[in-house]
Amino acid sequence: MTQSQGSDRLPESLDCLPEDADRALLVGRAWLGDDPQRGGPAIVAVRGDSLVDLSAHVATMADLLEHPDAAGLVRDAEAPLIAPLATVLANSAEVEPVAPYLLAPCDVQAIKACGVTFAVSLLERVIEEQAGGDLNRAAELRREIQTLIGSDLSRIQPGSEEAMTLKRELQARGAWSQYMEVGIGPDAEVFSKAQPLSAVGHGARVGLHPASQWNNPEPEIVLAVDAQGQVRGASLGNDVNLRDVEGRSALLLGKAKDNNASCAIGPFIRLFDAHFGIDDVRQAQVSLRIEGHDDGFVLEGDSDMREISRDPLDLVSQTRGAHHQYPDGFMLFLGTMFSPIQDRDGEGQGFTHHLGDRVDIATPRLGRLSNVVARSDQLPPWTFGIRSLIAHLARR
Repeated sequence: MTQSQGSDRLPESLDCLPEDADRALLVGRAWLGDDPQRGGPAIVAVRGDSLVDLSAHVATMADLLEHPDAAGLVRDAEAPLIAPLATVLANSAEVEPVAPYLLAPCDVQAIKACGVTFAVSLLERVIEEQAGGDLNRAAELRREIQTLIGSDLSRIQPGSEEAMTLKRELQARGAWSQYMEVGIGPDAEVFSKAQPLSAVGHGARVGLHPASQWNNPEPEIVLAVDAQGQVRGASLGNDVNLRDVEGRSALLLGKAKDNNASCAIGPFIRLFDAHFGIDDVRQAQVSLRIEGHDDGFVLEGDSDMREISRDPLDLVSQTRGAHHQYPDGFMLFLGTMFSPIQDRDGEGQGFTHHLGDRVDIATPRLGRLSNVVARSDQLPPWTFGIRSLIAHLARR
């Protein structure tokens, strides 16, 4: 942990784009204003240093991801200029953003998430459960559990005979956990993170439930999957997490995960093409940086996707198949290995957010997603839902 002066203002430069942005196919959504005819949400693409409007060609992001030549459309279709990209990014960073500004890049897709896909996050979930949501017990429990089961579970293939042998041993010792079940058992944890159209985008404020006293960001890669179950691209996401709420009971997962502005995705979806694909996701390193606004606190860490316990395509197949369909496609958070435990407010208390924290989630091939932490009940309420989108498309 290092110390530096934090800021509640996000950067306005283009360094949130991928390092190879000149050849990346970047698509998203932007709010163009409140005018009934020319405003509302638009499907957009990055071209050079500008943002262009693809709405004349596709009505929703789901339509674009289903398009037989999405890459050609993004590169070549006639599309009017919205604004210089730097202007849109600056607008997106305002506490009260001015149009045009970025939205989350998905719209009618379901927003699903996978949990406990890394050994580190598995251990932290077991600690939350054993602590019953009490952050003051976390440090002691971490030592006890690591002594009992070890800290390196990454070598164990979920669902394998080795995993099942470990399960039987832990059950005999009274140390089995529901989180161990989804961490090393045959079935992945897949849950609904947020409702369609409820996610916020790059530059927006992310929300914490006011009842939570122990919480953290979860930096993740998010796959954009079409209705046929084909992965069409990827983005970055913050699966904002309330450790004390879920720690009290796993049945409170919905309260811990799905709150106003508690899901951030962006800044764009990078479409798969000859320059970027699923193997790049498998090899990605995702970094997290948290800067405190009120205390100068800085926390940094990295997640290596090569340490994920289940292949991303396995997680897709466990989400969609003969057992469950998604006619509008879905966004899939792949899980995080980064559960920050550095002490912030006192010895042994670990990490929890302060209001005003700036959270940067980045990987070179997808860019950087930046948000500032606020309270869910003090952020603008979510009001633009499916009926609003239908009415907007009908007017347009």
